[in-house]
Amino acid sequence: MTMKQIKIAATYMRGGTSKGVFFALNDLPEAAKVPGAARDAMLLRVIGSPDPYGKHTDGMGGATSSTSKTVILSKSTKADHDVDYLFGQVAIDKPFIDWSGNCGNLTAAVGAFAISKGLVDPINVPGNGVAVVRIWQANISKTIIAHIPMQDGEVLELGDFELDGVTFPAAEVLVEFVDPADGEGAMFPTGNLVDELNVPGVGTFAATMINAGIPTIFLNAQELGYDGTELQEVINGDAAALAKFELIRAYGALKMGLIDDIEQAKTRQHTPKVAFVAPPTAHISSSGKAVSVDDVDLLVRALSMGKLHHAMMGTAAVAIGTAAAIPGTLVNLAAGGTERSHVRFGHPSGTLKVGATAAQIQGVWSVEKVSMSRSARVLMEGYVRIPPLDSVL
Repeated sequence: MTMKQIKIAATYMRGGTSKGVFFALNDLPEAAKVPGAARDAMLLRVIGSPDPYGKHTDGMGGATSSTSKTVILSKSTKADHDVDYLFGQVAIDKPFIDWSGNCGNLTAAVGAFAISKGLVDPINVPGNGVAVVRIWQANISKTIIAHIPMQDGEVLELGDFELDGVTFPAAEVLVEFVDPADGEGAMFPTGNLVDELNVPGVGTFAATMINAGIPTIFLNAQELGYDGTELQEVINGDAAALAKFELIRAYGALKMGLIDDIEQAKTRQHTPKVAFVAPPTAHISSSGKAVSVDDVDLLVRALSMGKLHHAMMGTAAVAIGTAAAIPGTLVNLAAGGTERSHVRFGHPSGTLKVGATAAQIQGVWSVEKVSMSRSARVLMEGYVRIPPLDSVL
């Protein structure tokens, strides 16, 4: 066995409030160009997982759900699309990659990477203005449209758009999630806007379980003993609370039909998400920014990969915007219970506005499109190096 590392062309990018390692499919080693053990082993080693120390010292990961992410892009095989986008959420302390969902934040970086790698037909990329990149999200079989600003033939990354949860301003990227419910149109898998979710040993909770953007279980903060202003340390420093949320997530997944047995939740860590909502309350965000009751329509806190997220997952924001637009959901009720085409919600790092328009046809709710603004930037590009694949399999 050779002792030389192999190098793989890669780009390290921030998208929204996440960052990850981006690859063009054609740049991967032959064994990793197809789904399977070799691809997973490669990506785990790139990120530095599993890491019992929880630091990702020997890899590109950042030891949080927001920074343990990988993306593989290729020219689209889908008609009327530019690029196929495959997302892998890498577990930190386990040898596991969850391919069951999308990353909405990193979606903001997909268009820029695709343009820079020549995956988008040049005829669709203006020298100046906005390039409209049609993305096929391969994990969930959905269309996403990214509006990428261009200047002098290159992607414009710098600007004055500020996104709470991101330290520095950048260029604004509008992202539109088309028909965000699942392929069967079952936005509410149980058929109800609100269910009673029984979690043995924990309790019974009112829950809105929705599949839009990403399967998400919404709960009332008050029923959990919270007020919706909690920051990361309050939840993530409470082992009992995290265990309770994981049980809620598992039984919610079972009720949503995402798993057949409660034990299967252990192998489906990325989905569903769990979030709790509350009416507006004046508070201070994690950055020290004051958020007043007039700044937001409601407060939302969401967990990802077993921890409270520092801001908000982009896909969960799609679920929030969708649920807020449908009268009677817990999200809509927390926002005042009125009909709305957009919602501004508070998260641990600040606020975010999401637009969505819902319609009820023959008793079935649907949402045509959910939109939000994010930003993205290349952090580093070149090669990642890992031991030969035969040594990490």
